[in-house]
Amino acid sequence: MSMQTYADSRITQSIFQVVLVSFVLLGSVRLILDELKSNQSRISKLNGFRQKQAVFVTKEDQLDESCNVFEGQWVWDNVSYPLYKEESCPYLVKQTTCQRNGRPDSHYQNWRWQPNSCDLPRFNALKMLDVLRDKRVMFIGDSVQRSTFESMICMVQSVIPDNKKSFHRVPPMKIFKAEEYNVSIEYYWAPFIVESISDHATNHTVHKRLVNLDAIEKHSKSWEGVDVLVFESYVWWMHQPKINATYGDTSEVKEYNVATAYRMALETWAKWLVTKINPVKQRVFFSSMSPTHLWSWEWNPGSDGTCYDELYPIEKRSYWGTGSNQEIMKIVGDVLSRVGENVTFLNITQLSEYRKDGHTTVYGERRGKLLTKEQRADPKTYGDCIHWCLPGVPDTWNEILYAYLLNGHRNSF
Repeated sequence: MSMQTYADSRITQSIFQVVLVSFVLLGSVRLILDELKSNQSRISKLNGFRQKQAVFVTKEDQLDESCNVFEGQWVWDNVSYPLYKEESCPYLVKQTTCQRNGRPDSHYQNWRWQPNSCDLPRFNALKMLDVLRDKRVMFIGDSVQRSTFESMICMVQSVIPDNKKSFHRVPPMKIFKAEEYNVSIEYYWAPFIVESISDHATNHTVHKRLVNLDAIEKHSKSWEGVDVLVFESYVWWMHQPKINATYGDTSEVKEYNVATAYRMALETWAKWLVTKINPVKQRVFFSSMSPTHLWSWEWNPGSDGTCYDELYPIEKRSYWGTGSNQEIMKIVGDVLSRVGENVTFLNITQLSEYRKDGHTTVYGERRGKLLTKEQRADPKTYGDCIHWCLPGVPDTWNEILYAYLLNGHRNSF
């Protein structure tokens, strides 16, 4: 063997040894990293930990301060709407599942609210959950507000694995949880906001109403510390022009004009709000009246029907029916103006006024039971022109709420 050949052989052997040692070292490092990753994964699962990710709210997500999202029109959109399918959301009650209950059309699901001077951000369930991470959201009010709660959980639940979400009934509450985000979306039954004899979640009186206008503590102790509160109260007040109520002495029942009683109740709520809510840590919203469409002559002069069999929104601009009480609207405005920026007003009344087509009519429940064939044949008597089908109008209310929550979110870097 020549000296050159011997030298080449030694060089080759040295390179092989270096490569071999490198592979051994790389393999060892890989094993160590894999073990660390595995241990971290096990620890994460034990602790229920999910690494936080920054939520980036872009300019496209945020509403311009000059934009009034409550003025606009409904436009047909059967491409991007509905935001979810009725059959895909197991949390809807029979009162709102119009398709399942036999409604033959689905047009009411395909209308999108378009503000005049801006666009609402497209709802993104993952972004919503990230914005709400480690927070509680509570919807407080009557059965219309319960529909808003159900709408919200239907809008987000599809992106959550089945084993990472839960739903519980703890009367007077319903609670939906997205575990990985530590988000709780809740509903609290309080049809008058203040205390009344109708406060039981299921066993409550409808006709014999008695309201304690200055009592709120039994309810409010469940609201304190909640990160996002959304209040609503209207329809239960409007059963008769007068309402039985107490103020101070609960044994002294008086008959009050509804508007007077409503103002007194709302002022009780406002006092609680000012003393108990921390505006730095909590956000409070108040939704205006959800309109009713009981008489078709209001939008179709000369007719004698209800909202039954209506397929299209009202096209008349600034339509205002008798189902929305302007005196109540003024009271809400007066009281909220005194609490200032502590409350965001969700003025959903006008935009909802156009949607005579969105109600459950004969495709819902009456006193906890679906209507019989005979009752469905008499929509003037049994049709429900108060509650809304889902998917439907309440989804838009939640899209507006989503827009406000995006505006209030601060990006973290």
